[in-house]
Amino acid sequence: MDHSGYHREHLPTTEAAVDALQGIAAQYGREIEVTHDIGADRTSRRTAAAFGVVTDPDGSLPHEAYAEFGGVPRVSVRLHPEDDALITVEGVEFHDVPRDDVPGFLHSVFGGLTHVRARRFPPSAALVVPLPGDRTYREYLAASLLTPWLSSRVR
Repeated sequence: MDHSGYHREHLPTTEAAVDALQGIAAQYGREIEVTHDIGADRTSRRTAAAFGVVTDPDGSLPHEAYAEFGGVPRVSVRLHPEDDALITVEGVEFHDVPRDDVPGFLHSVFGGLTHVRARRFPPSAALVVPLPGDRTYREYLAASLLTPWLSSRVR
């Protein structure tokens, strides 16, 4: 499936991003499990918050969500309150993905456009996720860590 029709969505809140993830899961026939962490003492980047302190110093209530998609490839998304996400595809972590890029990223993965670029010399491999507008995300990985799904995507 070509994802060129997918435009970068503006997802102003974690809840809007979760709604987008659920829509993508339905579109590709994937199960999705979502958990929410609300409050400064519950979100992953605010571990320094005192127990029971739920608001940030500015009075805002941080909301983080973690979504895990069923099926292969194994994909999870942690939506941070700071408008970015950590996306993990078959154990390969993509840090600091802007929240607005998450839908295009997932369409690329589930739509079959994601691939592994491998070189023989010097030996290296990278998981490449193309997005609309000639943008790509790339994370290097050890060839020894290739899962069956990653191996099936080698170019």
